[in-house]
Amino acid sequence: MKIAILEADALGDDIDLSIFKELGEVQVYGASDASDASEKLEDADIAVINRVPMNAQTLKDAKNLKLITITGTGFNMIDKAYIESRGIVAANVRGYSTDSVAQHTFALALYLIDQIDHFNCFVKSGRYIKEDIFRNFPQKTFELTGKTWGIIGMGAIGRKVAQIAEVFGCRVIYYSTSGKNTEQQYANVSLDELLAKSDIVSVHAPLNEATEQLLDMECFRKMKRSAILINVARGRIIKEEELAEALQQGVIAGAGLDVFVSEPMKEGNSLLALQENGKLVLTPHIAWATKEARQRVVEEVYRNIRSFLDGAERNLI
Repeated sequence: MKIAILEADALGDDIDLSIFKELGEVQVYGASDASDASEKLEDADIAVINRVPMNAQTLKDAKNLKLITITGTGFNMIDKAYIESRGIVAANVRGYSTDSVAQHTFALALYLIDQIDHFNCFVKSGRYIKEDIFRNFPQKTFELTGKTWGIIGMGAIGRKVAQIAEVFGCRVIYYSTSGKNTEQQYANVSLDELLAKSDIVSVHAPLNEATEQLLDMECFRKMKRSAILINVARGRIIKEEELAEALQQGVIAGAGLDVFVSEPMKEGNSLLALQENGKLVLTPHIAWATKEARQRVVEEVYRNIRSFLDGAERNLI
């Protein structure tokens, strides 16, 4: 079997890919795109991809291709109708980033809740040295104990966040975006009730017709003015321009985002105009990317390929 790994750079240079050599002849490419994928897959039996589109254009010369394995969960880059017409199957990885994304959710939230940027700058600027007694409280902080944490999307990551929030002393409520996930131990509420009651709202839902542009100015106005919004799911769940406006107007107190409508962000993004770090913290879609999570991705892709070669179905989309 010839295995082509098209986007090794997406896994990082600290991850060992040698495990794939057990499965066949391996060709590793740091980066690929729609313009060169077809050539790279010409002799491949198996493709390991991250975001390169898999469609008629990129697969037209891949006469031997039998399996596409994705180094992630989302599969919107796959033209399912086309690959099915070719007899090609595709598999993703699931559950690899639950701990990593839940951890990052709290990193973003606590950065805002404890106003870390403000106080870090206060000390490093030398202003703290000049104080006879610390009285610098213009930035208000609060405890999580007794607060309500609202979760949009109670899948594996949402449940992990709920568990951690409870340890902090939060009351947890959630909104099921599918309307089907109603058998959890937490209070299942409408979106309007969640927005109105929550001190922190975190988003962990998939992107689909029910969630695209789910959160807009109308929603932000239903939230508490002291509320904080965290999105580590998909950027297109939130209307970015309206969130920027809500933060500028003080409709909500803060937001922490790890995902965006366009990734990388495009120049002129309205969020970049808001330079108040105490209101907005942005990270470049790295919630999933701890070393442990990236290593799990490689191991899961290996298991998907191993299962395929053994004639078994595993994580097929």
